[in-house]
Amino acid sequence: MTKSLLSIVRLDSRSGRRAVARLSARSGEVLDARLVRQVRRLVDGVRRKGDPALLRAVRRFDLAAGSAPGAEPGSEPCFAPASVAELRFAVPDPAAAAEHLPAGFADALELAIAAVERFHRRQVHPGFTVERDGVTASERRQPFRRVAAYVPGGRASYPSTAVMTVVPARVAGVEEVVVVTPPASWLGSPALRYTLARLGVDEVWGMGGAHAVAALAYGTASVARVDKIVGPGNAWVTAAKRLVAGDVAIDGLAGPTEVVIVADGSADPGLVAADLLAQAEHDPRAAALLVTPDPRLAKAVREALAEQVDALATAATARAALASFGTAFVVAGMERALELVEALAPEHLQLVGAEAEALADRVRAAGAVFVGAATPEVFGDYVAGPSHVLPTGGSARFASALGVEDFVRRSHLVRFSAAAAAAHAAAAATLADAEGLPGHAAAARRRSP
Repeated sequence: MTKSLLSIVRLDSRSGRRAVARLSARSGEVLDARLVRQVRRLVDGVRRKGDPALLRAVRRFDLAAGSAPGAEPGSEPCFAPASVAELRFAVPDPAAAAEHLPAGFADALELAIAAVERFHRRQVHPGFTVERDGVTASERRQPFRRVAAYVPGGRASYPSTAVMTVVPARVAGVEEVVVVTPPASWLGSPALRYTLARLGVDEVWGMGGAHAVAALAYGTASVARVDKIVGPGNAWVTAAKRLVAGDVAIDGLAGPTEVVIVADGSADPGLVAADLLAQAEHDPRAAALLVTPDPRLAKAVREALAEQVDALATAATARAALASFGTAFVVAGMERALELVEALAPEHLQLVGAEAEALADRVRAAGAVFVGAATPEVFGDYVAGPSHVLPTGGSARFASALGVEDFVRRSHLVRFSAAAAAAHAAAAATLADAEGLPGHAAAARRRSP
């Protein structure tokens, strides 16, 4: 049973190379052809037929019997909307929403919101202007008018995701912030309702999945379309975001979550195991990986996992994730560890122990890096400050964490004085001639003296 929780392989062995290849292909396996075909039908249906198709999808996927939190199997759903308009939940006053909150939640939420605001306000950029010889060129940064944040609600409700998406949007100056979340998540989570009330979102819609993405992207009679959709979701959401990209802006294509912990022999195996389990409990396809030059640490972490996993209410999910992707790579030194990190480009990277922490400034491909045994990735999920919406599945090679820039579009304003136009006309015309565009050249020469 212990071995099933964490496979230990040497990176440079045949089994190690196979493990890396499988991890690298993991995200591609999520969006299989059959799923994409199903999602395309849903998206096309909502796009063409609007509210009727959306309501049918909500009833089929979001309101299955017994889907409400705590419902008995086979019971009738407690929420049965007769129209799409009824999917819009009234955002309560924060004081009214504070009933039934978990002890200490409101104070913890304030700490998280303050940290996220503090960090993301440093990302606000006013734009700039360059002036020389009668030419003025400015970059203008304008926030999107209407943005949607997708807050998942399958295995749990996620107030933290609301904070990590809504706060940067507000800091950027977005005028209208819409949240979509499965209705069972809203109805079953006082913490989520309070969080959305505290954040002052403009609209909350009780719908999830591909049909929610389609409604946001194209609009219906009841749901106004948005300029951008952000936030993580399951494979259906990811496939839908891929299909609508180009008709609406998206933040990225989120795959199953992942953490890589690089640790030297000084690391506490109990802490490492706890941090691996924190990621594994998210999803059966989550990847929780250890990279270490010390095989003794790998074995000790495997033993600690076996000791800790049964205490979790999410043990079944964590066990499934570790059985599929839980791997400890034994490497020949920290240089090889860094090479592996760069190849995997993980969503989350933890560096534990002096040798591992020395790599921090050299890491180029990771969504977020957490340095030191006192800095678990869990703090990044809630209270560190930077948004926890991060690139997954190796996309950290080219993609970035969600931030203020994701809610702003850049445009240019250019002005030439008459004298500057005359001075630049010949050069513009020459370049246009070289490209075989006589109309361009003629337009430029008309500005010549």
